[in-house]
Amino acid sequence: MNNRKKLLVGNEDFESIREENYYFVDKTGFIVELLENGVSATLFTRPRRFGKSLNLSMLESFFKIGARKELFEGLEVSEHADLCEKYMGQYPVISISLKDIDGNTFEQAALLLKKTMAYKTAEYEELRNSDKLGCEYQKKYRILSSIFNNPASISLPQLENSLFDLLRLLYRHYGKKVIILIDEYDVPLYRSFQNGYYDDMVKLIRGLFSAALKTNKYLAFAILTGCLQIPKESIFTGLNNLEIYSIKDNPFSQYFGFTEQEVSNALEYYGLQYRVGIVRKWYDGYRFGNTDIYCPWDVINYCNRALQGTIEPQNYWLNTSSNYLVRHLIEESNGSVKSEIEDLIAGKSFFKEMKTELTYGDMYKSVDNVWSMLFNTGYLTMNEQNELVIPNEEIRSLFISQIREWISDALKKDKQIQNEVYCAVRQGDCQTLEKACDDALNQMEEKRYDDLEEFDDVDEVMKYGIVFYRKRCKVKMG
Repeated sequence: MNNRKKLLVGNEDFESIREENYYFVDKTGFIVELLENGVSATLFTRPRRFGKSLNLSMLESFFKIGARKELFEGLEVSEHADLCEKYMGQYPVISISLKDIDGNTFEQAALLLKKTMAYKTAEYEELRNSDKLGCEYQKKYRILSSIFNNPASISLPQLENSLFDLLRLLYRHYGKKVIILIDEYDVPLYRSFQNGYYDDMVKLIRGLFSAALKTNKYLAFAILTGCLQIPKESIFTGLNNLEIYSIKDNPFSQYFGFTEQEVSNALEYYGLQYRVGIVRKWYDGYRFGNTDIYCPWDVINYCNRALQGTIEPQNYWLNTSSNYLVRHLIEESNGSVKSEIEDLIAGKSFFKEMKTELTYGDMYKSVDNVWSMLFNTGYLTMNEQNELVIPNEEIRSLFISQIREWISDALKKDKQIQNEVYCAVRQGDCQTLEKACDDALNQMEEKRYDDLEEFDDVDEVMKYGIVFYRKRCKVKMG
């Protein structure tokens, strides 16, 4: 056991994983496929915790000037000697994460973005005294790298041009085209939507991307990741070269998340192969393109806990993602949608036309948009029949917990109803609203709620039909 590689939960840095000999699922085939297919500006959309950040870190380590060949020894990409000779260590790379661009106001968020660009610019110390830049470009470098010390001195137009300016500086210094990697590009848009400054942030992000990501003599290629595909006309104006691969597309589908074989290999490596069934039940079920995918965050967390003696599955993904979409669907839906939610929880599936291109501003404009958002963010997936379905037990338990919280909150808001429910349950009150309760009990029979696997370890299942009407409550035992 002591000779096995360690598991490091939450590490998204490729170099430290390889240097410290942590367990690593080889995704370097991603590099090969990218280069063999040709790269321009490419956006990959995947839910949170499916390896987007680690993949971009891996790309940076491979392409950047000064790349360390030994980090890739024994990995798939090292088998392509000609490709490695041509591309490894040959490019200046700008790698930026926007996942921490948050703020209660637009001004706070813009300040965070200024600091992000300042930190990134200051990383390139070789530019500070470069004799290849000349006075004009050295001045630009000093302005960009000093944003952190004096952010108020930088205007919004200067911030919007900062990525393009850094691109030009690196090109002039190295005489080579530059690669741009942008992780979680849509997080600032999501945060701004929550806090009421969405239009201002759209304008800022559009300005940051427009010049830098367009086809130009300074750019080798750009790769972006995020959860949602924002329409081109919203923030990608003029990027005619942008290619988009969503969770519905088959190319590159195996490089985000773990495949069945990769999970099987990991479990066997740690002596947990006897737990493959429970891992599949709880953390499998996603389908990207034509590939069945496990959530890697969950698998790594489960293996780590199992090695410490906790072998029962837990909901790890729940603690890393906001559940506002599920709650909104439950609170605002009509009777037919509530019935669909119940069908999903019961393991059923149904067809919905899923949109992969949405703005956050469109999120609540229709129930169909909410379904699409749940699909794009990993709460739902599609089966082989292209029907919407809950992917696994982890997400199913999340839906159930959200419904329970919603009911609990509703009861807390009205003490009279709360007291009536408790009394009715204890007393088996069957004096009013008879038909509605019967309908509820019949639904339990039709959908076979008592056959759900979560009740396997329960000796007896008690069924209650509970109906509210204004200030009246009825409970009937089945």
